[in-house]
Amino acid sequence: MNKRGGKIMQESGENYLETILILRERNGTVRSIDIANELGYAKPSVSRAVKLLEKKGLIVMEHNGELVLTDKGLEMASAIYERHRIISEFFVDILGVDKISADMDACRIEHVISETSFNKIKEFIKGRTDRSSDSR
Repeated sequence: MNKRGGKIMQESGENYLETILILRERNGTVRSIDIANELGYAKPSVSRAVKLLEKKGLIVMEHNGELVLTDKGLEMASAIYERHRIISEFFVDILGVDKISADMDACRIEHVISETSFNKIKEFIKGRTDRSSDSR
């Protein structure tokens, strides 16, 4: 489990939020069935998770069944997704890990890495990007 803004969110909840964000960016809208298909989960499992996320005020289900991240949910999902992208980029570009392994590892690490360690990786990646821009 990971502390986010003083509240504890389980890894599975974070994965659902991140998946909703990714599916929204990819497809424009998200329904429970889209999450089930994306993650390979049973529809009843997704329904339970959606209810919990609604109860926590992280998502809203519209009348047409579309799932929408609240401002709080979007903030959390964006932070989780940023962690995933940066950790994966670090593994691929710096350590030479293949993309598939990097994504799988980033998906696990993004939930448990400390804020301090993540910020150091983020600074390193940003510094590398800034240096490559300066050399052009």
